[in-house]
Amino acid sequence: MPSDKYITTVLMRLSRRYGYSPRTKLAHVSMCELFVAVFLSPQSTDAQINRATAQLFRKFRSFEDYANSDQGTLQRYLSSVNFYKTKARNLRRSAKMILERFHGEVPRSLNELMELPGVGRKVGNVILNEGYNIDEGIAVDTHAGRVARRLGLSRHTDANKVEQDLLVKIPRKAWGRASNLLIELGRDACTARNKECFRCVLNDICPSSDVKKSP
Repeated sequence: MPSDKYITTVLMRLSRRYGYSPRTKLAHVSMCELFVAVFLSPQSTDAQINRATAQLFRKFRSFEDYANSDQGTLQRYLSSVNFYKTKARNLRRSAKMILERFHGEVPRSLNELMELPGVGRKVGNVILNEGYNIDEGIAVDTHAGRVARRLGLSRHTDANKVEQDLLVKIPRKAWGRASNLLIELGRDACTARNKECFRCVLNDICPSSDVKKSP
């Protein structure tokens, strides 16, 4: 199991490189927009979502708009997003539940968020952290999962199992920023196609580093 010193060093170096309070790259100016952007994000890039929501947010401005929307119309706005038909259907259903069960407010707990159709742990964790600064877990996407494995923080490929490993190893006070730090590294020097270890701030301590260690 990685030592506390190792974890501290990883978080410190990544924070110095990518910021001490890294935030999502999903464009939004309200809690409703944040919910929708994060809701649509699984299996899609932030760039894809931001292109889609640039038009979507001009048409749909509230949960009432989504709840009362026509399925076909909403699908047309989301057609560039992966699994857009399913996401459109679940977004309408979730908007109705937010209005009817949560009085129009996005829930503030992971369990309540996961009652909404289409919301899993990753989406729920991002919404809580970005929208409310509440940390009940660590959001694990493909980038965070890949980096966690390369850093020796998890051996699992299942996102939920990776999260459970990280929750044990990373101090709770760092849960909120840990996800975005791992994601930033995964998008920068530790991509799926290439490991550019020569420019990674962790290349001397990472067990997967290709950089030769000094004797």
